[in-house]
Amino acid sequence: MESLKLFYTKNGVTEVTPRLAEAEADVQGLVEGAMEVMLGVRFLASEYSTGSFHGGRIDSLGLDENGAPVIVEYKRATDPGVINQGLFYMAWLVDHRTEFQVLVRERLGTTAASQVLWSAPRLICIAGDFTRYDLHAVREHRRSIDLVRYRLYGEHHIALETVAASVVARAKAPTRIRRVGAVGTLPAQRAPQAVAYLASAVDELLLGLGDDVKKVRRQQYDAYQRLRNFACVTPRQDKLLVYLKAAPAAVDLVPGFTRDVTGVGHHGTGDLEVQLRSEEDVERAVELFRLSYAAA
Repeated sequence: MESLKLFYTKNGVTEVTPRLAEAEADVQGLVEGAMEVMLGVRFLASEYSTGSFHGGRIDSLGLDENGAPVIVEYKRATDPGVINQGLFYMAWLVDHRTEFQVLVRERLGTTAASQVLWSAPRLICIAGDFTRYDLHAVREHRRSIDLVRYRLYGEHHIALETVAASVVARAKAPTRIRRVGAVGTLPAQRAPQAVAYLASAVDELLLGLGDDVKKVRRQQYDAYQRLRNFACVTPRQDKLLVYLKAAPAAVDLVPGFTRDVTGVGHHGTGDLEVQLRSEEDVERAVELFRLSYAAA
């Protein structure tokens, strides 16, 4: 983050110096006020009490785009205890699922409460910086943890940078796309196997975009996320549908391959639909995958 230089160019050129917040609560207030935009997380509660026995307060509670519970902990500068503190609260959260689901129902409704994804609770730590021990620990941990560094610029800008994320187990996938032909030209009994193979190739490509990519399985789709989802993959009998974060207006839409689904109901998140029927479709979708990864 310190290597980034920001300049104000109106009436000359002036460097905008990055700074830390005066208090932890200032960072918390900024993020909680726009949590869905910044983190892809719907805000549920601030300073949530874990009860007199446990004796703690969770800085922020939320629900991410895939329905996973999210704990957000903030530190003004560097605090070597931030990860352990967050994991302490996560243990409480997993042991108090009913209480959390009641909170979700009160804030977001019955449907959201019934679809909470308990297999993938998340911890997001936002701080001025992290120690090298933090960076190592988070990559070794089995929980989903993101370390996010912040900086304030001027009076109205905040920058967030993911500096480390936990590594999830990855299933083996082929190193290159085998020639399977177009799914639509295969016999009906072979089409599902061809779609499954395309899904395996897409899985490898999406996971390979960066060390910070995590895969989240839901019943209707597989989501690939950084801090936010950047791709959601849904298999159909004759094709694979991938929904991307990339803006449809920034892409030359091709009938039968890409489609603007803004405002159209579908599984997962993303307004750009990519339809994959062959290995050639996967190959020409790679740049769209990269564009969506960058946008997330």
